[in-house]
Amino acid sequence: MKKIQMVDLQGQYAKIKAVVDPSIQEVMDSAAFINGPKVHKFQKNLEDYLGVKHVIPCANGTDALQIAMMGLGLEPGDEVITADFTFAATVEVIALLRLTPVLVDVDPVTFNIDIAAIEKAITPKTKAIVPVHLFGLAADMDTIMQLAKKHNLYVIEDNAQGIGANYTHTDGSKTKTGAIGHVASTSFFPSKNLGCYGDGGAIFTNDDDLAHTIRGIVNHGMYKRYHHDVVGVNSRLDSIQAVVLDAKLVYLDAYNAARRSAAQKYSEAFKGYSHIMTPSGKTECKGICNTCDCHVFHQYTLTLKGIDRDALVQHLQANNIPCGVYYPIPLHKQKAYEDERYIESDFTVTNQLVKSVISLPMHTELEDDQIEFITKTIIDFIDNNA
Repeated sequence: MKKIQMVDLQGQYAKIKAVVDPSIQEVMDSAAFINGPKVHKFQKNLEDYLGVKHVIPCANGTDALQIAMMGLGLEPGDEVITADFTFAATVEVIALLRLTPVLVDVDPVTFNIDIAAIEKAITPKTKAIVPVHLFGLAADMDTIMQLAKKHNLYVIEDNAQGIGANYTHTDGSKTKTGAIGHVASTSFFPSKNLGCYGDGGAIFTNDDDLAHTIRGIVNHGMYKRYHHDVVGVNSRLDSIQAVVLDAKLVYLDAYNAARRSAAQKYSEAFKGYSHIMTPSGKTECKGICNTCDCHVFHQYTLTLKGIDRDALVQHLQANNIPCGVYYPIPLHKQKAYEDERYIESDFTVTNQLVKSVISLPMHTELEDDQIEFITKTIIDFIDNNA
């Protein structure tokens, strides 16, 4: 059995090396390192893949989220609602722009933002909602968009973990996550489902005027050299990262299918164990169906019941099995984001999840014997400790 890795980027690279290496050499030979033709080619290909009018590449996923908010013209003091159970970058950019973060609880099955909690949190100062497609599962976008329309709010999709996922609307039609809200952001951090070999990100929108504004923001506020029409930043995707992403984009659906297959094998092995809640698609799903395209399994995350999570982490590490706890501390309890407005009874799900979730190795190169070893090690621990 090969060494088990949380993410196997070396194995993935080996399969696309023959495409990636010559593409990087082309960039080196051309010396078109910033905003070169390779960036524009990737941008167009990603627009076609997502079915979105505008993709604006930038330097990283955190910048993407910040720039999306800057483009909307949100002002200091405006309230932005997002999930308490997610990576800090989501709330970080809200605070950086001197907006007011409003954290709310999540659904215990999907881990995504709780719709009832959003509605409860809306005030006259609320200007935007940031749903996070956490761990690769599409949030309930139809309901969120309806709620936003009712209250005249912007929706900013945080698609850093969900690229390639399909959202099935109530009428049965499908749209890629990131192409539903008023604007969306994503990260191309190496471990993402579509990741580069450095930092990278992008903003998506179907709004022509907003896209124009954002294109200026990412480039120092310039549309014409040395003419600064808006307040901007320096955030651009370099050409080397663009060719890596373009090479991988061709395989993104296959990568996500491999992740989904691994997730199914994990869940099948844990079937019947009451101490383990396996991830599924929507709240009403009983598992991972063969057409479960709403989830791309950026992470495969278990919720443990009556099991010492931290002891299991130590057991897995002792058996050379990497794992992750995403996330160990709620955002509303982080020193940087504490606020006297928050009431602990409003975060019952998040406060429980941070004590009971554990994420297993998940990537495109997982092999059956590795999955079998991982699941057997966990089951043996549960049998001995439940």
